[in-house]
Amino acid sequence: MHALKRRLNELKEYPSAVVGLIIIGLLIVLSIYAVISIPYAEAVRLWRGGEGVWIENPRNVPPALVNMLPGVDRPETMILSSQDQPELKEREQISEDVTEFVISMPFTYEYGEFPRELSAFFSADYEDTRPFIEVSWIKPDGEEIELMDGNVTDRTSYRISQDRGLQRSLDGLRPQIGLFARDLEADPPQVQTGEYELRISGYLFEEDASFSAELINYGQVHGLAGTDHRRRDISIALLWGTPIALSFGFLAAVGSTIITMVLAAVGVWYSRWVDGIIQKLTEVSLILNPLVVLVMVGTLYSRSIWVMLGVIIVLNIFSGAIKIYRSLFMQIKQAPYVEAARSYGARNLRIVFRYLIPRAVPVLVPQFVTLIPALVFLEATLALLGLGDPVLPTWGKVLEDAQANGALYLGYYYWVLSPSILLILTGLGFSMLGFALDRILNPRLRGM
Repeated sequence: MHALKRRLNELKEYPSAVVGLIIIGLLIVLSIYAVISIPYAEAVRLWRGGEGVWIENPRNVPPALVNMLPGVDRPETMILSSQDQPELKEREQISEDVTEFVISMPFTYEYGEFPRELSAFFSADYEDTRPFIEVSWIKPDGEEIELMDGNVTDRTSYRISQDRGLQRSLDGLRPQIGLFARDLEADPPQVQTGEYELRISGYLFEEDASFSAELINYGQVHGLAGTDHRRRDISIALLWGTPIALSFGFLAAVGSTIITMVLAAVGVWYSRWVDGIIQKLTEVSLILNPLVVLVMVGTLYSRSIWVMLGVIIVLNIFSGAIKIYRSLFMQIKQAPYVEAARSYGARNLRIVFRYLIPRAVPVLVPQFVTLIPALVFLEATLALLGLGDPVLPTWGKVLEDAQANGALYLGYYYWVLSPSILLILTGLGFSMLGFALDRILNPRLRGM
């Protein structure tokens, strides 16, 4: 305990170590928050859900934080529902089976930019005869624009932004622009702010029939991290990518480093054919390109992150580090206290695990810490190559989707920057801590 306190006090003398610990601490807190706030099954469902789950999100918009920039005031998503506001609906029984209804959905639009999209969703509950509706749009100056009419089913989607007939009637302007434009002939068109209204009138032809409507005015910003091409909230992958990345890097680093050190110690102590086999396996492994092996495994066998983790551990066991540990154990083997242990009859394995390996821990810890970000980057690289786990939301999957959909070409920089920043912070935090630990624990570097 005293030695641990002394090491911690030494860490305080290195500002880089303090900064690294702060970054790692924040990543751990973010991981805990992600696991508690969004259960694993829910995170997978949300990430694989597509538009059915994210229907209320705009497509390909930056985070709402951009509105904090000077002079930026992009519209946010507005959702109006007749179910949430029953006062918007009026009904009148005009015969035994026919009911006339009117749903007025007013809202105030005060933004200086046009919305991203417009959509209306209609839900009807009936047995045989479908309700009939007429939909109109009323602008602040009182102008009324007919949008559509016809019978609706139990679930009808009306993508106002994709209505080509409406676009032609708006002088070729896209509906989300023409419906909010002050003057259709202006170039460029200007937003008309004020009170708008979506009015739905129609008839129900059954006594127990019902009808509800929802209007979604999609904004140009959303959430903490924006959305992607499938309307998914990127913050889901950023949050859950943190515990996945840290777990992947930590498990791979622990598994490969400890096994490598044990094999190096066993080979040095038993020497002869045991050391020969270990060194031959290491030489063969050094010839292989780990990334090529992982690509083959992901292409021909499985892209599961746990399969990849096992392969990475196996490949890293017989890496160049085993030769570093071997040279270190060769020196420790000649130490007087090892000769003393051998003289009083200590077993071979006791000498390996009690006297050899503990002496190498000061070298092990810094290399272990600096290895974690390398493995995190490796997982992201595999995902970027299309070999990431198809189920899990990770930083690498976000980058892969961004690359496949031309995010940089289309100007969706937030899509690339957010996971990249987290990857850089992870590498920076562990590297700064690892280099500081190397100076503290490595006898050759003390005082430098």
